[in-house]
Amino acid sequence: MANQIAHAVQATNLADILERVLDKGIVIAGDIKIQIADIDLLTIKIRLLVASVDKAMEMGINWWQQDSYLSLKAEKSVAGKRRSLAS
Repeated sequence: MANQIAHAVQATNLADILERVLDKGIVIAGDIKIQIADIDLLTIKIRLLVASVDKAMEMGINWWQQDSYLSLKAEKSVAGKRRSLAS
């Protein structure tokens, strides 16, 4: 009988990890500040949210629906407003 090595850790592939992240969502936040002699020259606040569209909408995030470059409905709305202003 051949000796088999039993692994205590269950293997998780990349697809499983991605599914979990998109299902729950993940937030990455950080700040970059450049200053000389206690004078702030530049401050950058970085906020990154990775989630599925469904999860984002559950959280009340739907900015892509109002962006005319990403949504056909928003583009039509902007075009209609432009026409009404032009007349």
